[in-house]
Amino acid sequence: MSFVDVFNSLNWDDVSMSIYSKTAQDVERALAKSTRNLEDFKALISPAAEAYLEQMALLSYTATRKRFGNTMSLYIPLYLSNLCANSCTYCGFSMDNRIKRRTLNQEEVRAEIEAIKAMKFDSVLLVTGEHETKVGMNYFREILPVIKPHFNYLAMEVQPLDQVDYAELKRLGLDAVMVYQETYQRATYAKHHLRGNKMDFEYRLETPDRLAKAGIDKIGIGALIGLDEWRADCFYVAAHLDYLERTYWQTRYSISFPRLRPCEGNDTPGKVQPKSIMSDRQLVQLICAYRLFNPEVELSLSTRESEVFRDNVLPLGITTMSAASKTQPGGYASEEQELEQFEISDERSAASVEQMIKDRGFDPVWKDWHSGYSG
Repeated sequence: MSFVDVFNSLNWDDVSMSIYSKTAQDVERALAKSTRNLEDFKALISPAAEAYLEQMALLSYTATRKRFGNTMSLYIPLYLSNLCANSCTYCGFSMDNRIKRRTLNQEEVRAEIEAIKAMKFDSVLLVTGEHETKVGMNYFREILPVIKPHFNYLAMEVQPLDQVDYAELKRLGLDAVMVYQETYQRATYAKHHLRGNKMDFEYRLETPDRLAKAGIDKIGIGALIGLDEWRADCFYVAAHLDYLERTYWQTRYSISFPRLRPCEGNDTPGKVQPKSIMSDRQLVQLICAYRLFNPEVELSLSTRESEVFRDNVLPLGITTMSAASKTQPGGYASEEQELEQFEISDERSAASVEQMIKDRGFDPVWKDWHSGYSG
């Protein structure tokens, strides 16, 4: 049993039709509940719910404060390599793009650590392109012992691995893994993943199962908003979360909702353009819907979004934010800018984001709150 079995029981067109058929009465019924199921979630992300955004925002704010207080966790991505053996239409690291390729050695990683620690971060997300031979387990075995002693919480966003590999990485200090399906629409997934191991839809889909079985503390899931119809994709994320929490209840979960951003190569003929456009107002609706569906899940907002949007949506359901992000290897210790995976939107310093959080009455937390509390 894995999420693939649940996935195969669902039909994309039926899901989409069900969402779009929800009425104002369905939305009001969902809002009146104290606990909500997947049918309620469909109502909350439906077009019918857009008229109820103010009520959703208030309920989401209240639920978030009840569970997470006024804390806002901060993390920073550390890009270790932009080598990639996949061809993906939406990513600047795609093997088709003619960019300089770089993998940080131990000395370069230490320089990045020094720059990151100077900004106060104690939670870091390690990111690489997906290249199993040059940036695979041998590299991770070498580099994790260099990084872990400096950070309270260590997360990774790399290629999917086998369960035994995740168990080994846990012993080396790994706490969390973010793995995004990109899109849950099989045909669309195939259209955008043209070469490499990432073409294996089901292996990627089963990755959270392997992570939970390996005992990883936290698993992050999500869809790349824009590859296909966003409401259906985000429903599948909710269904995935629902399955994971029922099956692996001891694991924590987080959801991200990245919208497609410009990157190297996607302004050329044949490269991806968003199939589904999500407005800022609709993203607020989605954030609130996830919170009302699941009061416990962590919701993370990256620097893909603008500073104005991040500032305004912060109280409504978000629990974790990145800051001062650089999306290229060596970006913190040097000024080189040509290797980015995608363009960020919020370019403020960590100190500026910290001050913004304080100005809004929240408490910036530089280490994972759960790990800090329990340890």
